[in-house]
Amino acid sequence: MGLFGGKKRDCLGVDFGSGGIKLVELRSERGRARLVTYAFNERMPGAEPANLVDDPAGTAALLRKMMKKAKATSLRAVGGLPVASVFSSVVTVPKSPKKEEMYEAARGQAKKLIPVPLDEMSLDIKIVEEAVRKGDSAVTADEKDRSGRPMVQALITGASNSMIKKYADTFNRAGLKLVSLETETLALVRALVGKDRSTTMIVDMGAVRTNIIIVEGGIPYVTRSVDTGGAALTRTISRTLGMDIAEAEHMKIDIRNAELTGMDVGLPKIFESALAPLVTELQYSMSMHTGQSDGNVRPVEKVILTGGTAGLSVLVGYFTRQLGIRTYAGDPWARVSYPEGLRPALDEIGPRFAVSVGLAMQQVE
Repeated sequence: MGLFGGKKRDCLGVDFGSGGIKLVELRSERGRARLVTYAFNERMPGAEPANLVDDPAGTAALLRKMMKKAKATSLRAVGGLPVASVFSSVVTVPKSPKKEEMYEAARGQAKKLIPVPLDEMSLDIKIVEEAVRKGDSAVTADEKDRSGRPMVQALITGASNSMIKKYADTFNRAGLKLVSLETETLALVRALVGKDRSTTMIVDMGAVRTNIIIVEGGIPYVTRSVDTGGAALTRTISRTLGMDIAEAEHMKIDIRNAELTGMDVGLPKIFESALAPLVTELQYSMSMHTGQSDGNVRPVEKVILTGGTAGLSVLVGYFTRQLGIRTYAGDPWARVSYPEGLRPALDEIGPRFAVSVGLAMQQVE
C-alpha cells in the first residue's frame, strides 16, 4: 500500500465518517468513471467509537456485510483520512532540476511546522505547480527569492503512522487490499471541483464536524475542520422543542423529505442559532485566505456545500445570503456515468457520498 498513490484500476472508495460508512465502487469505462455499486450505513450522533478505525474488528465486519449486500466485486480500496487528523500545508521551496532536493527542502519546512517528530509521520510531498502564487497572477518560475533562487510550490500532507496502521488493519480484516490512503480534502476537490480553476470554498457538513477547504487553481490553500455539524442542529431542535435526540433527527429527515416533494419549507428559525457559529467560521476562513500573500489573492468566488447535513437544500439559499457569495449543492456524480433510472436515488444520497466518490476516482480516472 502506498500513501496517496497506486496504479489505476477498478476500485472501492471507502469513507469512515462519524455519520457512518459510505462505500462506492467505480470502474473505468472509455476513460470515464462508471458507477458499479454503492452502500452506506448510518450512525446516530455521539455513537462510539467516534473514529470507526478505533474498532478495526467491528468496522471490518460491518464493511464486509455492506460489500456483500451491495454485491461489490473489487477487492482494491482507497481509504479516506479525516481532515481533522491530517497535517496539510502549501509551502514554497527553491526550484531544482533534482526533485529530491525540492522534496528535502519541503521536508525541512514540514519539520518546522509539524509539532511531532517526522519519524512518527508519513509525509506525501507534491510539487504542485511551476509558479508561486502572488495576487491574482502567478510569479513565474523565473522569479527569485531574496537570495536569487527561483521558487516553486509544494503541497505537504502528513498523517501519523499509528493512524495509518489502524486503517491498514481495518481494511486487511475486511479482506481488502488498501492500495492508497488519501485525505478527505483531496477526494472532495477531485469529486466536486475537478478542473475548475476558480477560487472555491468547499463546506463539508458532516454529522459531528464541518470541513472547510478553500481551493484556488486546484490547490487547497486553506484546510480546516471545526467542531460543528449536523449533530449540532439535532441538539438545537431537541433542546428547543423538548424532543429526544431520535425525534429531533427524524424532524430533520421530515424536512428533507418535504423538500424532495417540491415543498418550499424554508429554514426553521431554530436552525439559524445553531448555524451562526459555522457562518462565523466560514467568514474567518475566507479572511485567512485573503490575508495570505499580503492580502492580495483572489477572494472566494463560489461555495460548494456537501456532506450529509447539506442534504437540506434550504441551506444553499441561507449560506448565499449570509456570506454574500453564490452557494451551490455539490454533485459528486457529475463526472460519473450511471443508469439514468438511478438519478433520483443518487440525487438524494449525493451529498454524503462526495468523499467516497472522490476516493474511488483516484484509481479510475
